[in-house]
Amino acid sequence: MVKSVNAAHILVGSEKDAQSIMARIQKGEDFSALAKRFSKCPSKSKGGKLGWFNRGDMVKEFEDAAFNAKKGDVVGPVKTEFGYHIIQVIDQK
Repeated sequence: MVKSVNAAHILVGSEKDAQSIMARIQKGEDFSALAKRFSKCPSKSKGGKLGWFNRGDMVKEFEDAAFNAKKGDVVGPVKTEFGYHIIQVIDQK
């Protein structure tokens, strides 16, 4: 069972924006560069990197998506109270 996740994310205000960014990632654009350009989260200065977190550290929808994905996956859009996230799972342990 996954105990903690190292992830990055891109936070935007609309599902349409999130879907557009997800399509760009699927075409091979760099996640970090897109995070720096589009994310509304302060983590954008670090390419969206959030570092390691455990269950209970993030809002439920975000946590569920990050813990249910596999290492290397990019998932989303995930809707939370903060907006729409694209989540990149960098590592798990």
